[in-house]
Amino acid sequence: MEINLHMDAGRDGCVPGPAAPVLPGVVDVLVVGFGPVGATVANLLARYGVRVLVVDKATAIFMAPRAIALDNEALRILQLAGVAESDLETVAIPYVRMRSPYLGEFGRINTLGSIDGHPKLVTFYQPELERCLRWRLGQYGCAQSAAGVTLKAFAEEQDFVIASLDLGQGRMQSVKTRYLVGADGAGSLVRQLVGQEFQGKTFAEDWLIVDAKGVPRPIDHVEFICNHRRPTPHMTAPGGRERWEFMLRPGESREDMESEARIRELLAPWGSPEQMVVERKAVYRFHARVVNAFSRGRVFLAGDAAHITPPFVGQGLVAGLRDAANLSWKLAWVIHGRAAPQILDSYDQERRPHAKAMIDLAKFMGKLVMPRNAGIALLTHGMMRLLRLVPALRAYFEELGIKPKNSFKRGLFVNGCSPVKLRRGAQLPQGWVRSPTGETRLSDDALGMGLTLVGFGRDAREALDPETAAAWAAAGGTVVQITHRGQRLHLADNNRWEDLEGVFLPGAVPFGWAAVVRPDRTILHDGLAAEAPRLVRESLALLGVPVAAPAPSLRAPVPSV
Repeated sequence: MEINLHMDAGRDGCVPGPAAPVLPGVVDVLVVGFGPVGATVANLLARYGVRVLVVDKATAIFMAPRAIALDNEALRILQLAGVAESDLETVAIPYVRMRSPYLGEFGRINTLGSIDGHPKLVTFYQPELERCLRWRLGQYGCAQSAAGVTLKAFAEEQDFVIASLDLGQGRMQSVKTRYLVGADGAGSLVRQLVGQEFQGKTFAEDWLIVDAKGVPRPIDHVEFICNHRRPTPHMTAPGGRERWEFMLRPGESREDMESEARIRELLAPWGSPEQMVVERKAVYRFHARVVNAFSRGRVFLAGDAAHITPPFVGQGLVAGLRDAANLSWKLAWVIHGRAAPQILDSYDQERRPHAKAMIDLAKFMGKLVMPRNAGIALLTHGMMRLLRLVPALRAYFEELGIKPKNSFKRGLFVNGCSPVKLRRGAQLPQGWVRSPTGETRLSDDALGMGLTLVGFGRDAREALDPETAAAWAAAGGTVVQITHRGQRLHLADNNRWEDLEGVFLPGAVPFGWAAVVRPDRTILHDGLAAEAPRLVRESLALLGVPVAAPAPSLRAPVPSV
């Protein structure tokens, strides 16, 4: 339920002040910040059955476009949060190119096609995404949101946090919560209250961002015009929109750059500015910063509250959505008693290195986009053009090999190497699957919202002893079988799915393999399906709920004749 602090006229024609929101006194998780990251955290927690309250000091969604790009990983996380493809208008981007005024195209990234059932790269309209996430959250009885409510302070006790909330007009309320998540943006009060400081750099350059509709000569891709005099990223967006980002030159002021005359001058190369409707114009300074720790005690940071990424690789919001997926299920499993609180330490362990790697990539791309002078531009852009003559290097750059993989070196997974293509600590692939009744789904939807023991080709349930199976179910675990296409078993079973695209069999695993998959689709453990009891026991032990191995049989040996 979302609480809107609006003003209604009374029967006598007077307009009363806004009614005070009725907030719960006790919740499992309090989320501060109702932007796309906070809303995704809240939706995931609600889907896991957690009592969640999300508050934001703003009284309404900020209607100007801000974040504009989502990759296949972000779309997969939104799928996990309940957002359907039809809920959000997007534009799939076929390629991203980098152009020099002297050398022409010196770099290109192929974003045509899909990975894990989603386009590699899309642009979107952020207010529409926020509306969708807020509407979704309103469908859960265990979730509540309140706009116009500001966190003022909090006190952490051994087993809970007491948060002081300002409801407006001097009215305060305390909320007791088991955990607090700060998703309150780059100026995060939560980050300040836990004593975390940003580490990193601020780019010295200011940029004017312009969003407009009705562009006479629209483009269908993303391009970076890497002119050292004024670098200009330019991209298409849904609803007939396009975005430009113009780097300010020394001596140019915010007031001058945001003036109507200057914006007309800047947009003139793309058609008559009189035909365009400017939706947003704002000067920003980009940052590359990350905190030293994503959590302290019962308080966690997510999204821009934990890290700020320059926009040159479109990973700012994506990184925050990765935070949401990683943290939410861990909080839910601890709250429901299915895992020990110690697993929450893995949030920082897993997410911070990857966030830093993405920031480093954005900084590298920034050097290509905004060279300091003509000499450096010719040198760096010329080198990139020469490297494209080497097929392996060209493919590495164009096919996103340069992008850090969302896989962990350390964290909440069983250490060890696997002889198959699956990697523990990395994502399980996703593909289209079909049920015995003919229903087709993306495989993440077939796996459900919990822990999953997936048997590839074979049913891993057959190997589980009753005690291990019961412990697995108590920990929120299910068992799913994925068969190769055409392996239509005569037994009707809602937990059997055909692999329609060969993503799993033979794409990633051999017949008879099994994997333990976390709710965020990270591979926790894998091995032979016949060894499913061991895989489950070792996985549960890692979650802090160990299960004893079944006692060996005490039957007397049969004497030989």
